Amino acid sequence: MLLSGKKGLIIGVANKHSIAWAIAQSAASQGAQLLFNYQNERLRQNVEELAATVSGAKAYVCDVGNDGEIAALMKQVEKEFGRLDFLVHSLAFAPREELTGQFVNTTRQGFATALDVSAYSLVAVARAAMPLMTEGGSIVTLSYLGAERVVPHYNVMGVAKAALECTVRYLAYDLGPKNIRVNAISAGPIKTLAARGVSGITKMVDLHKEFAPLRRATEQGEVGDTAMFLVSSLGRGITGEIIYVDGGFNILGMMAPGETPVS
Repeated sequence: MLLSGKKGLIIGVANKHSIAWAIAQSAASQGAQLLFNYQNERLRQNVEELAATVSGAKAYVCDVGNDGEIAALMKQVEKEFGRLDFLVHSLAFAPREELTGQFVNTTRQGFATALDVSAYSLVAVARAAMPLMTEGGSIVTLSYLGAERVVPHYNVMGVAKAALECTVRYLAYDLGPKNIRVNAISAGPIKTLAARGVSGITKMVDLHKEFAPLRRATEQGEVGDTAMFLVSSLGRGITGEIIYVDGGFNILGMMAPGETPVS
C-alpha cells in the first residue's frame, strides 16, 4: 500500500467522470485517507455521494476564487487530519464564450477569470496548504498540450495552462527546501464536465485516438495512477515537471492522414 497512512486533499471533483475522482480512486486504493471540496451547493450532492464511497472521507465547500473559503477548508483539513501529505489541484475555468471563435477576440474579463481560476488558484491553495505539510508533501495539478501548442478553440485556456505550468516550476523552487514537491500532469483530451465547455472536444478525442502512438483515447484511470505515483514515495525525486499522459500524442511533429500502423 504505497499511500498507507498518508492524508490527501482532492480539489476539483465534480462528478464520477472527473479526472480528480480517478485520482482519488487510485490514491484510496493504495491506502490514502482523503478529503474533498465542492465548489458550491449545486455540486455538493454529487461530491458527497462520491466521498461516501471512500472510507472516512468527507467533503467541504470551497470555491478557489475565494481566499476566505480556501482558509476555511484548510482549517477543516487540520481539524480532521492534523497534517497534509498531498494535495491534488484539478480544476480550470474560462467563460464558455471565450472558448469559441478566435483567441484575438478574448475579452479582458474573460482573460482575467481564466488566469485567476485556472492558474492563480494553484498558488493560493499551495500557500494555504504549506503549513500543514509538516513532514514534506506533494502537490499535483492538471494541464493540457494546449499550454504549449495551438489547439483550435482552446484559446485563453491554453494561455492559462501555460501560466499554470510556469507556476508549477516557481512553486517547486520555493517549496523544495520544505521537501514539498510540485508537478503537473498534461493529460490527453478527456470528456469531463469541464472539457465539454471547449468547442470541438469530441473531434479532439477522435483525432487523439487516430494519431496518438498508442492509438487510443486517454483514460481517466491512467491519469489517476500517474498522480498516485507522483504523490507516493516512488515520485520522491521528481519536482517541477510536466508529465505527459496522452498516449504519446505530444511527441508528434505532424499528422499523416491514412497512415497505417506498423504490424
